[in-house]
Amino acid sequence: MDEAEERIAAAGPPASTLTPPEAVFAPVRSQTAFEETVDRLGTAIKLGLLAPGSQLPAERELCGRLGIARSTLRQALTALTQSGHVFATRGRGGGTFVSDPQPPADPPSAEMLAQWRETCDHRLAIELGVAVLAAERAERGDLDALDEVARTLEAAIEDFAAYRQADIRLHVGLAEATRSDRLVRDMTEAQGAMTDLIGYIAHPPTVLASSNAQHRQLLAALRERDAVRAVRVMSEHVQATEHILAGLLPGG
Repeated sequence: MDEAEERIAAAGPPASTLTPPEAVFAPVRSQTAFEETVDRLGTAIKLGLLAPGSQLPAERELCGRLGIARSTLRQALTALTQSGHVFATRGRGGGTFVSDPQPPADPPSAEMLAQWRETCDHRLAIELGVAVLAAERAERGDLDALDEVARTLEAAIEDFAAYRQADIRLHVGLAEATRSDRLVRDMTEAQGAMTDLIGYIAHPPTVLASSNAQHRQLLAALRERDAVRAVRVMSEHVQATEHILAGLLPGG
C-alpha cells in the first residue's frame, strides 16, 4: 500500500458531510458519452463537488446512475487517472478516489481561459465548413493522402507529440482538399489556437483511439460525397474535444 492509500485508509470517509449534487451523476445524454463523462466528473472535481479524498461510487452504481456502459466509464476513469485527477486502490476499502492534492500544473493565461470557448466556436465553424466543401471537392488523391495520415495517427497513440503533429496535418489536409487558400489559413490558425489549449490536457490512448475512429468515419463520408454525414461526424469530433477541455482545463 503506497502513501496515498495509507492516508485514505487511516482517514476514513472525508470530514465533510456534504454529498455531491445529484446532477453530477444524472444520466449522460450526449452521443459522445465518454467525453461527456470526463467533462461531468472532471468539472465536479475541479469545483469541489467531488471533494479531494472522497470515494466515487462503485462502478456498477456509477454506470447505473450515469446511464453508461461499464467500458465507457472505465475509459473515462482511465483519462482522469492518467491526468492525475483520481486514483484507484485495490483490496479491502479499495475503489476510485479523488486525488488529494490535485495534480499541480502551470495554469493557462487568464486571457486564454477567458476565450477558450470562443476558440472552440471558431474551430467548429471552420471545421464544419471544411467538411461540407471537402465532401464536394476532395479528389481521390486527397483522400488517399488523408488515409495515410490516419494510419500515422493510429500508430502514434502512445506518443502525443507525434500524434498532435499528425492530427494537425490531417485537419489542414482537409482544408487543402477544399481548394480554398483562405480556409487553409483559417484552419492553420484554428489548429494553432487549439494546440495552445490542449497542450495542458492529458491524452491517454483511449482518448486518441476515440478520435481516430471519428477520423475514419469522416473520411468514409467524404469518399461517399455525403456532406450531411461528414458534418455530423465533424461536429461530434470537435465537441468531443470541447467536453475534454471543459472537464480538465483549469477554469474550464
